Amino acid sequence: MSHLTVLASTDTPSAVLNAEQIMGLLPHRYPFALVDRVLEHVPGERAVAIKNVTLNEPQFQGHFPGRPLMPGVLIVEAMAQVGGLIVTQMPDLPQGLFVFAGIDGVRFRRPVVPGDQLRITCELLSLKRKRFGKVKAEATVDGQLVCSGELMFSLVD
Repeated sequence: MSHLTVLASTDTPSAVLNAEQIMGLLPHRYPFALVDRVLEHVPGERAVAIKNVTLNEPQFQGHFPGRPLMPGVLIVEAMAQVGGLIVTQMPDLPQGLFVFAGIDGVRFRRPVVPGDQLRITCELLSLKRKRFGKVKAEATVDGQLVCSGELMFSLVD
């Protein structure tokens, strides 16, 4: 038993931000809160986070019965939420809600199924007039690329 505990503690990266802290930074709540743990967070630069995919999530009731797959739009939304963490805690940004403004070049490479752990990496590419931004986003499972693309967001007052 202690051997399993040691393996678990060395294989699981520690969180920079826990679930409660994430809820303080992002407005999303169940069932749309898609970031479980943040491993790296450099405001204004980059964020790396984890989304644990479980069969208990409501989308798997209908997507697809007998062969559950995480919808691609939810993978992109999870990437967008991680991207949103990049602009949180930037002192020179106005208060408000950042929302999706567009996606470019998004590609899906392999299915994501219950039991998978998405590792999402986002890097800020640009921020214009403190209202419009673009991030480069990538999601992997077990080191394999699942989805990548560029996501745009804008600030709504």
